[in-house]
Amino acid sequence: MNVRGRSYRYVGPADLKAAVRPGSGGRRIGSAADFAHWAAEQAAAELLEPFTFVVGMDGALKLAPRRSEHVACAGGEHVLSAGEISFTREADRWVVDDVSNQSTGYCPDVVSWPAVARALDAIELGRPSHFTHHVVFRRCPACQECTIVREDDFICVFCGSDLPEEWNVDAAPPHDRRC
Repeated sequence: MNVRGRSYRYVGPADLKAAVRPGSGGRRIGSAADFAHWAAEQAAAELLEPFTFVVGMDGALKLAPRRSEHVACAGGEHVLSAGEISFTREADRWVVDDVSNQSTGYCPDVVSWPAVARALDAIELGRPSHFTHHVVFRRCPACQECTIVREDDFICVFCGSDLPEEWNVDAAPPHDRRC
Protein backbone atom coordinates (compact mmCIF):
# COMPACT_ATOMS: atom_id res chain seq x y z
CA MET A 1 0.00 0.00 0.00
CA ASN A 2 1.19 3.47 -0.87
CA VAL A 3 1.97 5.74 2.08
CA ARG A 4 -0.67 8.13 0.74
CA GLY A 5 -3.37 5.43 0.83
CA ARG A 6 -4.60 2.58 -1.31
CA SER A 7 -3.90 2.82 -5.01
CA TYR A 8 -6.35 1.76 -7.68
CA ARG A 9 -5.51 0.14 -10.98
CA TYR A 10 -7.70 0.48 -14.03
CA VAL A 11 -10.34 -2.28 -14.07
CA GLY A 12 -12.46 -1.11 -17.02
CA PRO A 13 -12.53 -2.21 -20.65
CA ALA A 14 -9.10 -3.16 -21.99
CA ASP A 15 -9.68 -1.36 -25.29
CA LEU A 16 -10.02 1.99 -23.50
CA LYS A 17 -6.70 1.51 -21.75
CA ALA A 18 -5.08 0.36 -24.99
CA ALA A 19 -6.15 3.63 -26.63
CA VAL A 20 -4.23 5.74 -24.08
CA ARG A 21 -1.17 7.36 -25.65
CA PRO A 22 1.89 8.68 -23.79
CA GLY A 23 1.46 12.33 -22.86
CA SER A 24 -2.30 12.20 -23.37
CA GLY A 25 -3.17 12.38 -19.66
CA GLY A 26 -5.16 15.08 -17.93
CA ARG A 27 -3.75 18.45 -16.98
CA ARG A 28 -1.61 18.13 -13.82
CA ILE A 29 -2.57 20.76 -11.24
CA GLY A 30 0.18 20.92 -8.63
CA SER A 31 -0.27 24.43 -7.25
CA ALA A 32 -2.72 27.30 -6.85
CA ALA A 33 -1.02 29.03 -9.80
CA ASP A 34 -1.47 25.91 -11.97
CA PHE A 35 -5.17 25.85 -11.12
CA ALA A 36 -5.63 29.59 -11.78
CA HIS A 37 -3.91 29.23 -15.16
CA TRP A 38 -5.99 26.15 -16.05
CA ALA A 39 -9.27 27.83 -14.98
CA ALA A 40 -8.45 30.95 -17.05
CA GLU A 41 -8.06 28.71 -20.13
CA GLN A 42 -11.53 27.20 -19.72
CA ALA A 43 -14.58 28.58 -21.50
CA ALA A 44 -17.23 29.91 -19.11
CA ALA A 45 -19.67 27.21 -20.27
CA GLU A 46 -17.11 24.48 -19.55
CA LEU A 47 -16.63 25.70 -16.00
CA LEU A 48 -20.35 25.12 -15.38
CA GLU A 49 -19.91 21.39 -16.04
CA PRO A 50 -18.17 18.80 -13.87
CA PHE A 51 -14.70 17.65 -14.93
CA THR A 52 -13.11 14.24 -14.91
CA PHE A 53 -10.39 14.05 -12.26
CA VAL A 54 -7.83 11.64 -10.92
CA VAL A 55 -5.34 11.98 -8.10
CA GLY A 56 -2.11 10.54 -9.44
CA MET A 57 0.36 8.46 -7.49
CA ASP A 58 2.34 11.67 -6.87
CA GLY A 59 -0.69 13.06 -5.00
CA ALA A 60 -1.42 15.73 -7.61
CA LEU A 61 -4.81 16.47 -9.10
CA LYS A 62 -5.23 15.89 -12.84
CA LEU A 63 -8.21 17.37 -14.70
CA ALA A 64 -9.78 16.58 -18.06
CA PRO A 65 -13.10 17.39 -19.76
CA ARG A 66 -16.08 15.56 -18.25
CA ARG A 67 -16.56 13.12 -21.10
CA SER A 68 -12.93 12.00 -20.89
CA GLU A 69 -12.13 8.53 -19.70
CA HIS A 70 -10.48 8.38 -16.29
CA VAL A 71 -7.81 6.02 -17.64
CA ALA A 72 -6.88 8.62 -20.26
CA CYS A 73 -6.79 11.37 -17.62
CA ALA A 74 -4.43 9.18 -15.58
CA GLY A 75 -2.27 8.32 -18.58
CA GLY A 76 -3.09 4.65 -17.96
CA GLU A 77 -1.42 4.69 -14.55
CA HIS A 78 -2.63 3.66 -11.09
CA VAL A 79 -4.39 6.41 -9.10
CA LEU A 80 -5.10 7.30 -5.49
CA SER A 81 -8.65 8.36 -6.41
CA ALA A 82 -10.80 9.24 -9.41
CA GLY A 83 -14.20 10.76 -10.07
CA GLU A 84 -15.99 13.90 -11.16
CA ILE A 85 -15.50 17.39 -9.77
CA SER A 86 -16.99 20.83 -10.30
CA PHE A 87 -15.82 24.27 -9.21
CA THR A 88 -17.41 27.62 -8.49
CA ARG A 89 -16.24 31.09 -7.53
CA GLU A 90 -17.04 32.11 -3.98
CA ALA A 91 -15.88 35.41 -2.47
CA ASP A 92 -13.20 35.89 -5.15
CA ARG A 93 -11.73 32.40 -4.84
CA TRP A 94 -12.28 29.03 -6.42
CA VAL A 95 -13.93 26.31 -4.37
CA VAL A 96 -15.02 22.76 -5.07
CA ASP A 97 -18.76 22.75 -5.53
CA ASP A 98 -19.30 19.02 -6.02
CA VAL A 99 -16.96 16.00 -5.98
CA SER A 100 -17.60 12.28 -6.31
CA ASN A 101 -15.69 9.04 -6.67
CA GLN A 102 -17.76 8.17 -9.74
CA SER A 103 -15.26 6.39 -11.96
CA THR A 104 -16.35 3.12 -13.49
CA GLY A 105 -12.86 2.57 -14.86
CA TYR A 106 -11.08 2.66 -11.49
CA CYS A 107 -14.02 2.05 -9.12
CA PRO A 108 -12.28 3.75 -6.18
CA ASP A 109 -13.55 3.12 -2.67
CA VAL A 110 -15.08 5.98 -0.68
CA VAL A 111 -12.02 5.79 1.60
CA SER A 112 -10.03 7.44 -1.20
CA TRP A 113 -11.38 10.82 -0.04
CA PRO A 114 -8.25 11.78 1.99
CA ALA A 115 -6.13 11.64 -1.20
CA VAL A 116 -8.58 14.01 -2.88
CA ALA A 117 -8.62 16.32 0.15
CA ARG A 118 -4.79 16.46 0.23
CA ALA A 119 -4.62 17.24 -3.51
CA LEU A 120 -7.20 20.04 -3.16
CA ASP A 121 -5.53 21.45 -0.05
CA ALA A 122 -2.20 21.51 -1.89
CA ILE A 123 -3.69 23.84 -4.51
CA GLU A 124 -5.50 25.92 -1.88
CA LEU A 125 -9.03 25.25 -3.07
CA GLY A 126 -11.94 25.43 -0.68
CA ARG A 127 -13.53 21.99 -0.47
CA PRO A 128 -16.20 19.97 1.28
CA SER A 129 -15.22 17.64 4.11
CA HIS A 130 -16.10 14.49 2.11
CA PHE A 131 -17.35 13.33 -1.27
CA THR A 132 -20.58 15.23 -1.92
CA HIS A 133 -21.81 12.17 -3.80
CA HIS A 134 -20.21 8.81 -3.15
CA VAL A 135 -20.49 5.62 -5.17
CA VAL A 136 -20.07 2.19 -3.59
CA PHE A 137 -18.42 -0.29 -5.96
CA ARG A 138 -18.14 -4.04 -5.32
CA ARG A 139 -17.09 -7.12 -7.28
CA CYS A 140 -19.44 -10.08 -6.91
CA PRO A 141 -17.61 -13.11 -5.50
CA ALA A 142 -20.03 -15.43 -7.30
CA CYS A 143 -20.08 -14.09 -10.89
CA GLN A 144 -17.03 -11.75 -10.70
CA GLU A 145 -18.96 -8.83 -12.21
CA CYS A 146 -18.30 -5.34 -10.92
CA THR A 147 -21.40 -3.51 -9.76
CA ILE A 148 -22.60 -0.37 -8.02
CA VAL A 149 -24.34 -0.80 -4.67
CA ARG A 150 -27.49 1.28 -4.56
CA GLU A 151 -29.42 2.25 -1.43
CA ASP A 152 -27.22 0.01 0.77
CA ASP A 153 -28.57 -3.07 -1.04
CA PHE A 154 -25.50 -5.30 -1.18
CA ILE A 155 -26.98 -7.69 -3.76
CA CYS A 156 -25.41 -8.34 -7.18
CA VAL A 157 -27.62 -7.02 -9.98
CA PHE A 158 -26.17 -9.66 -12.33
CA CYS A 159 -26.68 -12.89 -10.35
CA GLY A 160 -28.48 -11.98 -7.12
CA SER A 161 -25.64 -13.06 -4.80
CA ASP A 162 -24.68 -11.18 -1.67
CA LEU A 163 -21.93 -8.60 -2.08
CA PRO A 164 -19.23 -8.04 0.52
CA GLU A 165 -19.36 -5.05 2.85
CA GLU A 166 -15.66 -4.31 2.18
CA TRP A 167 -14.32 -2.92 -1.10
CA ASN A 168 -13.02 -5.77 -3.27
CA VAL A 169 -13.10 -4.55 -6.86
CA ASP A 170 -9.43 -5.29 -7.50
CA ALA A 171 -9.72 -8.78 -6.00
CA ALA A 172 -10.07 -10.40 -9.44
CA PRO A 173 -8.66 -9.76 -12.90
CA PRO A 174 -10.34 -6.91 -14.77
CA HIS A 175 -13.18 -7.72 -17.13
CA ASP A 176 -14.16 -5.99 -20.30
CA ARG A 177 -17.14 -4.55 -18.47
CA ARG A 178 -17.40 -1.38 -16.44
CA CYS A 179 -18.79 -1.10 -12.95
